[in-house]
Order: sequence, then structure tokens, then C-alpha cells
Amino acid sequence: MHEHHHLHNASDECPPTGGYCRTHELNILLLAALYAVSRVLSRSLAFNDTLRDVLRVLHDEAGLSRGLIGVVDAESGKLAIHTIYNPDGPDSDNAQYGPGEGIIGLILERPRSIKLARVADEPRFLNRMRVYEPELPFIAVPIKVGGNLQGVLAVQPEAPEDGLLEERAQFVEMVANLIGQSLKLSLDVQQEKSTLLEERDSLRRTVRHQHGFDSMVGRSAVMRRVFEQARLVAKWNTTVLIRGETGTGKELIANAIHYNSPRARNALVKLNCAALPENLLESELFGHERGAFTGAVEARKGRFEQANGGTLFLDEIGEVSPAFQAKLLRVLQEGEFERVGGSKTVKVDVRIIAATHRDLETAVEMGDFREDLFYRLNVMPLFLPPLRERIEDIPDIARLLLTKIGADQRRKLTLTDLAQRRLASHDWPGNVRELENCLERAAVLSEEGSIDVDLIRFPSARERPSPRPLKTGPAAVNAPAAANSDIDIDDPSLSERERVIAALEQAGWVQAKAARILGMTPRQIAYRIQTLNIEVKQF
Repeated sequence: MHEHHHLHNASDECPPTGGYCRTHELNILLLAALYAVSRVLSRSLAFNDTLRDVLRVLHDEAGLSRGLIGVVDAESGKLAIHTIYNPDGPDSDNAQYGPGEGIIGLILERPRSIKLARVADEPRFLNRMRVYEPELPFIAVPIKVGGNLQGVLAVQPEAPEDGLLEERAQFVEMVANLIGQSLKLSLDVQQEKSTLLEERDSLRRTVRHQHGFDSMVGRSAVMRRVFEQARLVAKWNTTVLIRGETGTGKELIANAIHYNSPRARNALVKLNCAALPENLLESELFGHERGAFTGAVEARKGRFEQANGGTLFLDEIGEVSPAFQAKLLRVLQEGEFERVGGSKTVKVDVRIIAATHRDLETAVEMGDFREDLFYRLNVMPLFLPPLRERIEDIPDIARLLLTKIGADQRRKLTLTDLAQRRLASHDWPGNVRELENCLERAAVLSEEGSIDVDLIRFPSARERPSPRPLKTGPAAVNAPAAANSDIDIDDPSLSERERVIAALEQAGWVQAKAARILGMTPRQIAYRIQTLNIEVKQF
């Protein structure tokens, strides 16, 4: 078959009488149709949704009916019918064309335009869809993206060949070029979207790993119990109230609950209720409408709306006023609210995790905290113990924090045994947050990256209160330290090991009693006996 099939070419010879007029009218018609096609393609990046509209424009405004757009499958190399516009008959088809199969197959074999003055004259025309009129012309042109064949555009003029087939074919080629450009843009956007989705999923996996319960530090029995409770409650939408002193890691537990819950694909939004005055807190949580107050130049979503479908972490929930507590209670009960300055009710689906260091039971008794809100929040309470009650976790926590600090300083940081013991002897009123600050300060002062006992300092001067001077009894048989009745436990020249042994001697080797002498908890003195290699004397 020749590259082009046509009966007349208007550019080769002068048109017959009236030919110029017909050509001019056709060009005006096709120009208007081309403009309409460009508008359709520019309306949306949803390429699939615009193709049928393009074929409708060709039918309605260019006199080119039974439009077909096929797309080449990247794997099989075959062309599958993608869209057909045929108001008078079937508008879908599952036919596929391989190279050499029918007229469309010829384009797959060698991408070029094919123009038939009369379909019935071409024996290779398959007409699998049974929609084309055998007495009418047919035009099929390749759709290319970056020089590569991506599809085929085919149409059938509504009237028999009138000598203007070439003009119509050139117009169809221009439309195919526009479709190709739109397809390229659509593919670029789709590729970028796919890349962003992969990055998002990768980040989600990374964040979930970082906030996984297995990656959290805490070998003590009390922390293992907290992790198990948090792991169980993460599966459900239950409201959680995390309680504990400042710096115990309440926000870390909130992160772990969210990122290990079915809501992990949506946002975790955080707000410290003590950080804002009440008027700003209401706007921050519920949002506001334009003009609701001075400075509200536009409407703004609040944290509740931002967290829709996800989790809202309200830190320091015990600091809000009774008036604001009533507004919070309504959201927790009804799941709805109004923006500041607005009357439209907004409904949200939000899981609440709250945290506080306050004794809310006492606050309820004193009338400072609403009892109904307390019970609404306290569905699943999690109690985080202070660091002084889980000193056995300090070495692991310290190693984790030094890894983090070392990554920021781009060097490896180590902790000597004496420094580690010094950490275990402190009260840690600021808990893990204070421990992190202490280690960061020590790391800054360390030139070689090794942190020794002299770099462990507590500027707050809130050491454990020293016990009153006590005399100890005779030295233990197997204790290398000179613990006897003449030793003053409060003597600053004593090592920690000597002080512990002296206290044990004074207490008759009853650990709970020795702990009281030293101002420690039984857990703390048991840990020191283990880490200081003290052989406990049995009676």
C-alpha cells in the first residue's frame, strides 16, 4: 500500500468552479474546531476524561464522525481501542490491533497518516467494530509523544469524498499533535504523582519504623507494660489520656500510637494547650471565618479539621479553662463544632490523644476541671513513670540519645562506666528531657568524643537530697570497700560503691532499709548493687 491514499490534492491543481469557496469554508470550519479541541484539552489534566470530548467536538463541529482513539500497550506493543464516539451505535470495543492487522495495524508497523477516499476500496480494512460506512472516506493518523508512537486517531468524514480529503487529513494530524502534547503532559504528571506516592509511602514506612514500639527504649517491667497497653489501644479509635511528669516521653507514645494505628495514612496534628491564650486557642483548634476578628483576613481551618481522618494530640490538656473545657467536651461527644465567627456546623472524624502532667483527679475535686470531660478523656489512661523509677533503662536511653547527638555533631560519642554510674545516681527531676540536655552539654564539652564523669554536670543543683550522717557497722566480709562504723556516708571523698556498702551495713543488708538511708527507691539501690558488683551478704 502506498504511504498516502487519496483521490485529490487541492494544492496540486486549481480547484474547479466553486472549489476555492468550499476550501475556504472548510478551513474556517476546521480552524474553529481546532480551537474548540485545544480548549477541551486545556480544561483538565485528566487525559482519559477529555478524549471523548475531543471526539465529540470533531463530530459536532468538524463533520468528522465515528472518532476512535487507540493507545499502544507498552508491554504487548498492540493497540487497544480506548475511546469511540458513535452516537448512532456502539461506543465501546475491546478489539486489539497488532502490527499489520488492518489499516490501524499498518500505522503500528510504520507510523504515518493513511487517507482512504472510500473505505470499500481498501481490502485490508477490517471494520471489526462494524461502525464505519463503506462508501465514505476514512482518515487515520499516528499520535506521537517525543517521537514515539503512543496511539492512533481515526475518523470518518460524514460526506463522500469531495476533493478536500487532504485538507481534512492535515487537520486530523494537527488534532493528533495536540492530543500527543496533552498525553505527554498527562504522562509527566502521572509519573511525578507516582514518584511522590512512592516517596510518601517510603517516608511513611520510615516514620512508622522510627515510631514503632520495637524501636522504643525501655526494658523495665513498667515500661514494657506501657508499650503493651499502647500497642493494644493503637488498633482502635479509643481516646487515650497519657499521664506523667514533664519530660517522660508522652509525645513519643502519642506518635507511636498514631503511626501504628489504622489512621497512620492520615495526619497526626499536635497542639500544646498551654502555649496559647484562650482566645487564640479556640481559633487554633476550631478555625475561624474571614473577618471573625481583627487580623482574620481569610478563613482558616483549625487543628480539628486538619486532623480529620487522623489523630489530634492535645498536650497539657489540664491547663485549659473550664469555659473552654465545655467546648472541647462537645467536640468529643458530638464530633462537631463551629468555626470562630461562623454558624456552619463542621463535622470531623478525629481520634483524640491527650496528655497532662497534672493530677486531674484533684483538679476535678477542686472544681478546676470538668468531671464529665475528665471521664470522656480518661477512657484509656497510660501512666508514664518518671526516670528515677526506671533507672535500669538509663544506659539504653543514654546510648540512644548519644547516637542522636553524635549524628548531629557528625562524630561518634561514647560514655565511660564512671559517667554512666554518675547518671544513675541523679534524681532526674526533668526526666528523659533533662537527660538529653545533660548529655548534649557533655558532648559539647568533650573534645575527643568520650564523655567521662567530670563532664556529667547538673547545673540545676537538684541532686538527690543527702541523708543525715550515719555511722556504719563493721565491714562486710567480702566487700573490698572499707565500710565500717567509722565511715560517714555523707563524706564527699567516698566513692558511690563505698556509700552503698556502708548503707547496706547500717541497714543490716536489708535493701529497702538501705534505700531509705540513701534517699533512694528499692529499685534504684538494687540497680546499683548490680552495676557496682556488690556482693550481697546473706543472714
